[in-house]
Amino acid sequence: MSDCCAIEGSAESCATMFSEKSATAKCFVCGTEGRPVEQQTVLHHVKHEQLDRVNGEAYRFCPDLKCEVVYYGDHGTRFSVDDLRELVTAKTHGDQRPICYCFGFTEGDARKEIVSTGKTTIPATVSRLIKGGMCACEIRNPVGLCCLGEVNKTVKRLLTSAAEPDASGSATSDDCRA
Repeated sequence: MSDCCAIEGSAESCATMFSEKSATAKCFVCGTEGRPVEQQTVLHHVKHEQLDRVNGEAYRFCPDLKCEVVYYGDHGTRFSVDDLRELVTAKTHGDQRPICYCFGFTEGDARKEIVSTGKTTIPATVSRLIKGGMCACEIRNPVGLCCLGEVNKTVKRLLTSAAEPDASGSATSDDCRA
């Protein structure tokens, strides 16, 4: 079970079960150790013209930002960024970068709200919807994990950047401009 979506200050998390995979632990291209993902997750993310390439292999997700490989199988099958239907959080940056696949939030959404109000309600919204059983992170998120961890990490980074003083000593929000 994963605790990646644990709600800060709470013992709650969504119950995401992962089966053990025998896929080669390291990406064939960059050598980074990947994390197991379910075949259903791979099927959900590859473009329709790539569906026939998804087979009975055990798959892993390559988290290396510089590596074009997103998924690799234990028999050598690889799917790159270009083989997927949407942007992958770990492989991109900027305002279009997804931070929550279930509910469609992007880094730009968080940045815009922080610039406008000095805070964001996105983590609370995602937490509420997870508690309501409305997420499908294991499938919708290309990593096969709950998105709340990435949401919290991104919001923390954006809030920290917004509060950092510039050279003149006043707070700047250069990293939090839409």
